[in-house]
Amino acid sequence: MLKKVSSILLVSALVTSLVAGCSPKQSTGGSESGGKKTYISIATGGPAGTYYPLGGAMAKIFNENVDGVTANAQSTGASIENIGLVSKGETEIAFVQNDITYYAFSGTESFEGKGKMENIRGMAMLYPELVQIVATSNSGIKSVEDLKGKKVAIGAPGSGVEANVRQVLAAHGMTYDDLGKADFLSFNEAADQLKNKQIDAAFLTAGVPTSAVTEVAQTSNIVVVPIASEKIAQLEKDYPFYTEVVIPKGTYKGQEADITTAAVMAMLVVPENLDENLAYNLTKSLFEKRQVIIDTHTRGNDIQLETALKGMPIEVHPGSQRYYDEKGVK
Repeated sequence: MLKKVSSILLVSALVTSLVAGCSPKQSTGGSESGGKKTYISIATGGPAGTYYPLGGAMAKIFNENVDGVTANAQSTGASIENIGLVSKGETEIAFVQNDITYYAFSGTESFEGKGKMENIRGMAMLYPELVQIVATSNSGIKSVEDLKGKKVAIGAPGSGVEANVRQVLAAHGMTYDDLGKADFLSFNEAADQLKNKQIDAAFLTAGVPTSAVTEVAQTSNIVVVPIASEKIAQLEKDYPFYTEVVIPKGTYKGQEADITTAAVMAMLVVPENLDENLAYNLTKSLFEKRQVIIDTHTRGNDIQLETALKGMPIEVHPGSQRYYDEKGVK
């Protein structure tokens, strides 16, 4: 009987040990500690956008350079969905437009009446996200005003793109009512409908080149529609996140001239309660191993330590700030 009880106790102890060993736990320093692993989810965007490949490159950096970390890039609905995931503690790092981050933190624009998301912090500013208006060449669209009466994709419902569309139209004295039809479509859906000539034009906000636009240009004749400088100046006055940028000629097949447009900034957002040492190590590896990102997408060239805090709309996470202080970044 004694042997039987001892055997039961031994098996019970082994099972308890195995369960404990398999439970995911966050280490305090982002390093291997007694076999503990830190699981990092990186919320990106759709596969046809810029966030997704960049998120994959960052996951590779973290997995290879931050001890004890297992990171994965997750495809999501991008900015507005991502900021909610961070605030609810459902992801550790998220790509978000800086205007959306500010709206969420301050409870304004699309977040008005929904409560402020004050438990988010900034990790790094990344690169300009350009408001791109792409039209079929046979639509006759050459300016924003020409969108009147046309079928236009305006981004997924509640997305950062959709907010940009409303603001760009407003700067031209227009609303959705001026369009023939406003379709709430994702990048992939908009690309497919442009190719099939089901819509006349689409708005996308992303780094260039954007794979969805490149894909359409390979099989269809497209026009990249400019936003006039005076309208961008109006946007800058109303919304300080915007700036004027240029889509260089040749960015897309058939684009024979530079195109002026407006841009916001892509950034990384993390939870307020992310471990400080872990945030430090993630930030450090991001910048010191960024060649991996450059090798993945041309936008990696824009991710630079010198501009990591330029346009930061919220408080920086203390772990990230510690790294910036060490490097003298202001």
